[in-house]
Amino acid sequence: MKPLVSIIMGSTSDLPVMSGAAEILNQLEIPFEMNALSAHRTPEEVEKFAKGAKDRGIKVIIAAAGMAAHLPGVIASMTPLPVIGVPVKASLEGWDAILAILQMPPGIPVATVALNGSRNAAILAAQMMATGNDVLMEKLIQFKEELKVKMVEANQELAKVTYPFKTN
Repeated sequence: MKPLVSIIMGSTSDLPVMSGAAEILNQLEIPFEMNALSAHRTPEEVEKFAKGAKDRGIKVIIAAAGMAAHLPGVIASMTPLPVIGVPVKASLEGWDAILAILQMPPGIPVATVALNGSRNAAILAAQMMATGNDVLMEKLIQFKEELKVKMVEANQELAKVTYPFKTN
């Protein structure tokens, strides 16, 4: 089994956040890899990874970083593949990471999800790949239907919660 999505994090301290992406990809049965690479501490390894990802069969890269958050942009500058940036809340309430990932120069796009939004990054990666894959598209349709069911169930549970002035 060869990976189709690569989850890259600036450090293993990002794993609690990025495990959400792994869970979604696993649920959708999309092969993926996970690695820690640092734009600042291992720039040569980042370059080797980014330049070789397409030839290894990777379709989408999910890159997480906190603080200065250069990793997603550095990777995007070296690959033709789509890169999804996940800003990680590490300092300054995460605003430093959000802005670093959002503010890319023309020609170097990085799709950016919410702070610590690795689950949405994995869903977006799957949606990108599903445009040319009917089987994956059906899995995504089913996934979204299951989200609706969870909301119905949540409202049924909320109906059981009582307060003196709650009317429903």
